[in-house]
Amino acid sequence: MENNILLETIEIKKSFSITKNNKLNVLKGINLKIYQGEIAAIIGKSGAGKSTLLHIVGTLDRPDSGNVIFSGEDIFRLKDKPLANFRNKKIGFIFQFHHLLPEFTVLENVLIPSMINGKKDIGKAESLLEEVGLKERIHHKPGEISGGEAQRVAIARALINSPELILADEPTGNLDSDNANSIIELIFDLRKKLNKTFLIVTHNEEFTQKCDRIIKMQDGKIFEN
Repeated sequence: MENNILLETIEIKKSFSITKNNKLNVLKGINLKIYQGEIAAIIGKSGAGKSTLLHIVGTLDRPDSGNVIFSGEDIFRLKDKPLANFRNKKIGFIFQFHHLLPEFTVLENVLIPSMINGKKDIGKAESLLEEVGLKERIHHKPGEISGGEAQRVAIARALINSPELILADEPTGNLDSDNANSIIELIFDLRKKLNKTFLIVTHNEEFTQKCDRIIKMQDGKIFEN
């Protein structure tokens, strides 16, 4: 498995200023390897640093120190524009709240990342929406579909650019148990069909127990991996 490392973090540290003279050390030297094709869960109490780590892995934020190696490349050596291009092509995001744009249809929402990337592959977007069970909803707007369906749209949107890594922050946290279970099943089905890698922050115990690996965080450190 060592030969199939997709992403590695090396001594990642991150702090935030609380006041002029006080800092909150959120990440205190994170060393982590994510392997191609796995579904790994990050768990821990609120404030453990889970979302901060996910944001840094996803290049939405930069670490104070340390390295993030993606497919052999030290990605934070990239300047802002190349880093944004890397993010759009290589990483997909699924959040607790789906963040769909209400004025656009389901199909248009899925297409947005590909349009940023200079493409508009309607056929692929339609295929992904069929894959997530929303073939009949493509022309609906977000206000016309359920919360579970909206999260399925968000998953299709995360996959539109064929990213190598999908990051999910509490993807079932805003759903009832039936919809949550449906999303869990969908993610494992997509991993099998598309050979994608998922790194997921979750408090859902059923989801956690199904994952290939559980990464436990506490006080800004990984204490079990």
